Amino acid sequence: MSHAVADGIKINVRSVIVVSVISLAYLLLSRWLVGYKPDQLVLVFIFNSLFFLSPVTRKFITGFSIFIVYWIIFDYMKAFPNYNYNTVHIADLYNMEKGLFGIHFNGLLLTQNEYWRLNGTTFLDVAGGIFYLCWIPVPLAFAAFLFFKSRKQFLHFSLTFVLVNLLGFVIYYVYPAAPPWYVAYHGFAFHAATPGNSAGLAKFDQFFHEAVFKSIYAKSSNVFAAIPSLHSSYPVIVFYYGLKNRLGIINLFFALVMLGIWFTAVYAGHHYVLDVVAGVACAVVGIVAFNLLTRAKWFSEFLEKFEQIIQ
Repeated sequence: MSHAVADGIKINVRSVIVVSVISLAYLLLSRWLVGYKPDQLVLVFIFNSLFFLSPVTRKFITGFSIFIVYWIIFDYMKAFPNYNYNTVHIADLYNMEKGLFGIHFNGLLLTQNEYWRLNGTTFLDVAGGIFYLCWIPVPLAFAAFLFFKSRKQFLHFSLTFVLVNLLGFVIYYVYPAAPPWYVAYHGFAFHAATPGNSAGLAKFDQFFHEAVFKSIYAKSSNVFAAIPSLHSSYPVIVFYYGLKNRLGIINLFFALVMLGIWFTAVYAGHHYVLDVVAGVACAVVGIVAFNLLTRAKWFSEFLEKFEQIIQ
């Protein structure tokens, strides 16, 4: 282990130039690919502030750069719509869902989404919205907890998170799929320019007289990326690492959030049951794949060096 690696990243002329160049390159590339957005400046400001503030914040943001890379890749997907590369599955996915998980109601065979759209309640609208808001904050909060508890576990969790996302992104391009709300509002015809929609989560916004989910889905990178449901993948990863770190009663909370997100994904019309199952499977495959990777010498050495940098 070199002394430089053990001491982490130092503030010197070289590091200042590297961070500045990366920040500028990110802003220019973003403007070219997806257009300017205030979020980009906020991200650069947060990264630079934490990187230069103190040794602890520098290690923190260096570790969290794993999540930043994920966010940038997700955002750049807008520049390369998956429907440009493969046919979007709409009717076939809808019929498959109905055949496997359909519910007979009032003499009709309905998808789970259609059933809950007719039988929803205010309680489920509010509870579901709360669960869905946990989608990103819970994984990020858990990552922050692991950062201060065990840098090794933080690194393993973060890289597993990104690996699962990359698997999901590949599937998005191999199998573009319309969400249930698309069928409800647009039928089976394909419309490339369809904007994101909060669907059933609009009831949460209406209850609180706020545009929480409306603003979130207005920034959607791709409408035709319903399968797998990465909303359903994330809580699985959190729950797995919660169990692995023996967090006790906190894991009950993680399990509740996981089940709540799975249900809400279907209840609010954002995903079919098939999408949720695919999301869970994607998480399991990603976790297993990461654990297998850690057995490879080159990957273990990479993890060790990264851990030393943020230690």
